[in-house]
Formats: sequence, structure tokens, C-alpha cells
Amino acid sequence: MSEQGFRIFEVEKDLIKANEELAKKIQKIFHEKNIKTFDVVGAIGAGKTAILETLVERLKQKYRLGLVTADVTTQIDADRIRRHGVKCTQINTGRECALTASLLQDVLNQIPLDEIDVLFVENVGNLICPADFIVGSDKRIVVVSITEGEHVVIKHPMLFKMSDIAVINKIDLQNVMDVYPQKMVKDALEINPSLKVVLTSAKTGEGIDELIKTLEL
Repeated sequence: MSEQGFRIFEVEKDLIKANEELAKKIQKIFHEKNIKTFDVVGAIGAGKTAILETLVERLKQKYRLGLVTADVTTQIDADRIRRHGVKCTQINTGRECALTASLLQDVLNQIPLDEIDVLFVENVGNLICPADFIVGSDKRIVVVSITEGEHVVIKHPMLFKMSDIAVINKIDLQNVMDVYPQKMVKDALEINPSLKVVLTSAKTGEGIDELIKTLEL
């Protein structure tokens, strides 16, 4: 490795370490407030927001919900969530391809933490960058879909290693796409044997009850 390459590597290590330390502080705040938190990651189009909308409808009478949605520039996802009558804070990351603990900390004062039991944090649509940056949640949920192809899991092993729950979404399209969800389940468990894997269709509602049970909500 060249001297320049070594310096870049060291800077990246320092950034990741600083992010982890800040994430621990954020998590401590959440725990002091007795807030259960989930970080939701996945590519654009996997169905993260659709799943969150379904979860909100099923859970909003039982829990005081809060959501944070991160996107590069828009607030489309936040607007979708707000239509369900729950509070949602938007973070625009600009050039950043993942939500970081620092970006989340910047909006903590906008989130009514004393009025929330469960907080979902929807990360930027990306299966690579979020692997390096935790945000202080209790658990991380990685969402992939049938439409991304049956190799999407094995092509992104780091994110599955760092997640607690995997959701394979859009199973209503498995015959159309000629993709076998069970292969994706097998791949995910080979990467991370402790992972809990749930098959869902945000469109039909299939698997959502199982997901809620897996979230222990």
C-alpha cells in the first residue's frame, strides 16, 4: 500500500471509530428514555418505506412511534410516513451515501424523545456504505427484495454480518422474477447464522405479523 493509501485507510479507520463512539452515546440517550430503536437499511426500491408504512399502521395504536428517514436530497419517504399520522424527522445527507451517528445527533433535538416508545431510523438507500456506520440503534434490519435478484445477499455480506434481522421483501413476485427466496434465506444464514430472517410482501401484508413478532413488538 502506498503512503497516500495508508493515510486514507487510517483516516477511514478514525472516522469509523469516532462514529462508533458517538453511536454509543446516542444509544445511551435512547435507553435512558426507554426507547426501543431499529436502524433499517437496504437499497433503493427494496421496500423499506413500504414496510415501515405497514408497520406503522399495525403498531401506532399500541406504541407511540417515531421515525427518522434519511435521503440524499428529498423528503418523499418522510411525507409517505407522515400520511399515517405519526411523527417523522427528515435528514438529508447531501453527498453522504449513509446515515452517520453525527447526522442523527444533529436532529435529536427535533425528535420528541419523551413522546416515543419505538423509533425506526430509515437509512439512505444503499447496501454498501451503511455497513461502516452504526447509529446507536438496538437492532439493525436489512431489507432486500426479490426484484434485486437471488444473489443480492451474497454480494453484500458485510451488511448481513452486521445486521440482526433480515427481511426478504416482495415475495409476491417470486414467480414472476423466477427467484427462490429460500436460497436467499440460506445465503443470509451462511453469512450470519444468528440472523433472524423474515419473508414479507409489503404489498399483500404477508409476513408482516411474523416481522412484528421478530421485532418483539
